[in-house]
Amino acid sequence: MSTLTNSYSTLALGTQVKGNIIAENDIRIDGTIEGEINCKGKLVIGANGLVTGNINCSNIEILGNQKGNISCSGNVVLRRGANINGEIKTRTIEIESGAKYNGSCSILD
Repeated sequence: MSTLTNSYSTLALGTQVKGNIIAENDIRIDGTIEGEINCKGKLVIGANGLVTGNINCSNIEILGNQKGNISCSGNVVLRRGANINGEIKTRTIEIESGAKYNGSCSILD
């Protein structure tokens, strides 16, 4: 898995949040979020993470579950075990064998 920068936030396993999240730096989600996420850094959804809502970010790596649309100005990586439902708009996308993706994908210029 990719290394996050020195300044990042973590939502731990067992933590549930209902509401929108705005992050200036990297964030890792191992808990559950129901709401929109806007992240200027890298967003990682861990294997136990669940995000229900739209995501706007610079880069994203998903090992867990996400339901909603993703708008990413950089790279989207769907790791083995990821389960994604929604539209993805990104510059590049990488899908590992074993990742599940149900939706449409648009590649940005």
